[in-house]
Amino acid sequence: MLLIGLVYAAINGTMSEVTEGVFTGAKEAVAICIGLISVLTFWLGLMKVAETAGILKQLAKLVHPLARKVFPEVPKDHPAMGYILSNLTANVFGLGNAATPMGIKAMEELKRLNGGKDEASRSMITLLALNTACLTLVPTTVISIRMSYESEAPTDIVSTTIFASGCAMIGAICIDRFFYYLRSRKGRSS
Repeated sequence: MLLIGLVYAAINGTMSEVTEGVFTGAKEAVAICIGLISVLTFWLGLMKVAETAGILKQLAKLVHPLARKVFPEVPKDHPAMGYILSNLTANVFGLGNAATPMGIKAMEELKRLNGGKDEASRSMITLLALNTACLTLVPTTVISIRMSYESEAPTDIVSTTIFASGCAMIGAICIDRFFYYLRSRKGRSS
């Protein structure tokens, strides 16, 4: 696509606009990244304070009964459950980048529970679905981008984000369970 765009710009004599667009885009990308770093640092710091204060443990205890229903194959006190809950908590607060390391650790622990097999277990598939379509209460990244572009009301998208991400999460869980049901039914009939 890049090559086609450059050829098209050369044929139409608009190469100077393309060059200007490339440098303007690069400059904006750096500015957005700097803004996102500050927001991410703030929220990661807040999460660390919450962890030190025991708030994350309390939240994990609160959500644990629901997590046990969603991840029934994970033993009660297994480290995978802690990583899963940390991953989902970070996603709930709109910290997708901060959630990634916890998601990777959770997947490693789930792979151990799966006997080291290369085939994904039910819990691994469920975690992937929830990680992709998790409820987001505070869309920090989007708010940060809207602030960097001087939006008059950068937080106006919060209620819409909660609704949309809630629908996505419910849809992800329903689809995950539907395919699990089909797979287990197919396994019983064989």
